[in-house]
Amino acid sequence: MSRMGDVLAGFHAAWEFESDSVLIRYERGMRTPKLLSALGERRIPLTALSGVTLTPGRRGTVVLRAEPRAGADPLMEAAAGQLKDGSDPYRLVLPAEREVLAEYYADELRSRLREREESGPAERFLVPPPEAPLSFKAYDGKASFDGRTVRFRWFWTGASSAKWKAGDQSFAVSELSGVEWRSPEVFEGHLRLVRHEGAPAQADQDPGTVVFGLGYGPVHESLPFAAAVLAAVRSRGPVASVTGPRRDPSDIADRIRHLGELHRAGLVTDDEFSAKKAELLSEL
Repeated sequence: MSRMGDVLAGFHAAWEFESDSVLIRYERGMRTPKLLSALGERRIPLTALSGVTLTPGRRGTVVLRAEPRAGADPLMEAAAGQLKDGSDPYRLVLPAEREVLAEYYADELRSRLREREESGPAERFLVPPPEAPLSFKAYDGKASFDGRTVRFRWFWTGASSAKWKAGDQSFAVSELSGVEWRSPEVFEGHLRLVRHEGAPAQADQDPGTVVFGLGYGPVHESLPFAAAVLAAVRSRGPVASVTGPRRDPSDIADRIRHLGELHRAGLVTDDEFSAKKAELLSEL
């Protein structure tokens, strides 16, 4: 392999080659894709890679790309092929005049990967997930994850009556079997928590799903979130209480007021209003 500490700098990122990994540092400039800026820095073990390619890019550039093994990186598993090329954390775009240097590093990586003979699917995640706590605002609610529990707090302006009736949600990692992330850049984007018992098909009716929309749940916030939750599910980390901490009294008062508005609008019945109000008061 090349000397430890060798650095290959391209547009938006620089790769530092180490004995058993590649340390990728992403720029935080205005022109850097937001996902890469949010990731900041990632250490990719060579065991997480299956190959490397060097191809012509656009406008006088070449693209060096490390190919992650299936199942090795929670971010790429959560993305499920939905990332645009510019946001691909495994691509390094360089000026065409650096092609010879890029080919040298590509050959060195290929040689090291052949020595390891680990190109099939990985049995576990090998790339560290984004660190919790993480949160973002979707169209119909705020999602937060503390490393053990996912919480959804619904917004009056966006949540369906079904979600308001269900109330704010809290899911321990042990309750989940996976995560479904559909990019906010496509129609009907959402983040769904896949539960053992199944869920409603429609994202806007499922209390285990937050719905994206234009300007809500952007890729650079929602994808790292999805990756962190997926990694916790796969590793079955410590289980937190499903009920979570007690809420702020002012928050409870706001929720009761919103519930009253739903009741007056005929979206919840008298019985549903009484039951939900009692449930909220019990959390004080």
